[in-house]
Amino acid sequence: MTDPVSTDLPSVDPSALLPIDVEALGLPGGPTHPPRILVLYGSIRERSFSRLLSEEAGRLLRWFGCEVRTFDPRGLPLPDGAKPDHPKVKELRDLAEWSEGMVWVSPERHGAMTGIMKAQIDWIPLAVGSVRPTQGKTLAVMEVSGGSQSFNAVNQMRILGRWMRMVTIPNQSSVPKAFLEFDEAGRMKPSALYGRVVDVCEELAKFTHLVRGRSSYLTDRYSERVESAEELSKRVNLRAI
Repeated sequence: MTDPVSTDLPSVDPSALLPIDVEALGLPGGPTHPPRILVLYGSIRERSFSRLLSEEAGRLLRWFGCEVRTFDPRGLPLPDGAKPDHPKVKELRDLAEWSEGMVWVSPERHGAMTGIMKAQIDWIPLAVGSVRPTQGKTLAVMEVSGGSQSFNAVNQMRILGRWMRMVTIPNQSSVPKAFLEFDEAGRMKPSALYGRVVDVCEELAKFTHLVRGRSSYLTDRYSERVESAEELSKRVNLRAI
């Protein structure tokens, strides 16, 4: 896309919003489809500022050429409170497997991410058979708060991203007093805070182009190759007995 729709992104400066130079980032012979981004948010309130921020991120990512899907956490059972074939659990896991990058947006509650946000992450396993739904995929983290600016939630989500073996981008967004940053229609107002959201989405799109197609090689580990060789040797020896 080369021309932002002013009615869809009213808070941006069109002259400063540049398309992603895919040729500068993509691997020759690598994927050419739009980067697939999954967005998770951490509140089910009717007027949820984390959801509104996630929607802003989705619009921006689509402008940057990404395919975006958002998971609705309503109806998701607590971790271990249902079987993996529960419809909402299956939906979330299928989206995680489909994605090449993610955006996690959480409110800060009691100095931490919300339980709703953590439950979504907890339902995504490190491995399903030979498939690792998150390893080598990109991640951007954002938070909203009702008071002064804080980074507790984004810091926690960074730790989780590392644990999930994701490539978490350097930039992040923290929106303080979120109730002042969105208009009645639920759109984020122009501000330096909004500019940071644009930065995060642009950076996530760039890093996703850069990493996808290379993630298998980037996440190939000596320790796992050794373990695989040992397991193969055991199977061969067992068959020989």
